[in-house]
Amino acid sequence: MGNCCGGSSGANSRKERRPNPFAQDGYHVSGNQILVNQPKASIVDKYTLGAELGRGEFGITYSCVDKDTQEVYACKSISKRKLRTAVDVEDVRREVAIMGHLPQHPNIVSLKGAYEDDEAVHLVMELCEGGELFDRIIARGHYTERAAAGVTRTIVEVVQLCHIQGVMHRDLKPENFLFANKTEDSLLKAIDFGLSVFFKPGERFSEIVGSPYYMAPEVLKRNYGPEIDVWSAGVILYILLCGVPPFWAETEQGVAQAILRGNLDFRREPWPKVSDSAKSLVRHMLEPDPKERYNAQQVLDHPWLQNAKKNSNVPLDAVRSRLKQFAAMNKLKRKALQIIAEHLEGDEIEGLRDMFQMMDTDNSGAITFEKLKAGLIQIGSHLTEAEVRLLMDAADVDSNGSLDYGEFVAATIHLQRLDNDDHLHKAFTHFDANNSGYIEMQELRAAIGDNLVADEMSVINGILEEVDTDRDGRISFEEFAAMMRRGTDWRKASRQYSRDRFNSLSMKLIRDGSMQPSNYSRR
Repeated sequence: MGNCCGGSSGANSRKERRPNPFAQDGYHVSGNQILVNQPKASIVDKYTLGAELGRGEFGITYSCVDKDTQEVYACKSISKRKLRTAVDVEDVRREVAIMGHLPQHPNIVSLKGAYEDDEAVHLVMELCEGGELFDRIIARGHYTERAAAGVTRTIVEVVQLCHIQGVMHRDLKPENFLFANKTEDSLLKAIDFGLSVFFKPGERFSEIVGSPYYMAPEVLKRNYGPEIDVWSAGVILYILLCGVPPFWAETEQGVAQAILRGNLDFRREPWPKVSDSAKSLVRHMLEPDPKERYNAQQVLDHPWLQNAKKNSNVPLDAVRSRLKQFAAMNKLKRKALQIIAEHLEGDEIEGLRDMFQMMDTDNSGAITFEKLKAGLIQIGSHLTEAEVRLLMDAADVDSNGSLDYGEFVAATIHLQRLDNDDHLHKAFTHFDANNSGYIEMQELRAAIGDNLVADEMSVINGILEEVDTDRDGRISFEEFAAMMRRGTDWRKASRQYSRDRFNSLSMKLIRDGSMQPSNYSRR
């Protein structure tokens, strides 16, 4: 994904109006300069723009080369046309101001320069080519305690520096940390300050921002301060140690309620193998009361980090097994989607057939990754290259590197809500080979396929544990339909929520009595 950071995430949600020393009074978005006290300058006078690295709601990140030194950087170009309100403009100004305000630090991506022309604002930043922390977690499938301690120390040191400088990050998550390069000992760098704000001691905030699985309870209650960054770092630590977030549910309301309940699960694997010291630090970082929660210095002083070299270096293999369960679940869903696709007809299928033919430019009957990427751009999609790759991998059931018509239709249906019971019944009866009305153990094993690893029974048992809600050892149609209509992978779901939905959700929880509104004044 490269340095595809910045203010694109959740940018359409309502923002609280806060005083900003960098904003101009009476600003109108259209036709005005965004970077104040800085003359317009063409970025192409100093840099040569190269390949696209990532794409967000507000703009595109490219590689770029300094014409004088030949050094390679990342350039995030933010389109002025997409900055529709003064609040959007203020966000861009604040991001530039914060990146310029923070001192040079080996674990924070550096801003080399900001440029503005008639079309866009261009932020030239240090290029990080080692990939996301998020992706490295998935690629490894586990982190040893020693490795997790090293990552945690880096993240909390970034938090501490930000807080000393009067900056609250507000969106700490694995996706917002990139490795400088692909080496094992590469520096880890915070890259995205698009939701960050300046704060003063004792100042409280009410805007719901960030990514749901990493939100502190006081964010949902709309009354928070910089303590939320330590909470988010604690969620990352929990994931490093066990492979899934501490507060996980299939719905927005379920996630929020789990966060508010604050119950930590240390019983399931691999937690019995994790040291008491590590669990102690997790508890202190995920303390629901922000007044009792550790601050950054207390985290860094904790014995688990102070004595990190003595921590276990044994891989937590159960994490890999947990991730395999997710992968197997997705495979079950992909097969079901293909079966549904085979039964679509008439108007339901005509538009999809036209789209497939448009993307299949050489009439080969298959869509490669490059065709899919080009076709999505042609129809106005703003998916990043990494997101297109995720879509491709999810849809390519036979793993041959391209999508046939059935796989393409299945992938498209996957992006839509599955409300048609007839379609779901057809898929369910395909798996229910003996017409018992249930998908039983052997049928589930046959549905997933022959490519399971030696611990296939643990994978199947993991699926049953997630889907078989009445615990009778088999999957009913109702349970199957519920699985098909929800996300089964928290890692992808976490990128799909918007702050608007969590704003409305928090009000719903208040109405339902799930939580009490905090005393705060809307800014």
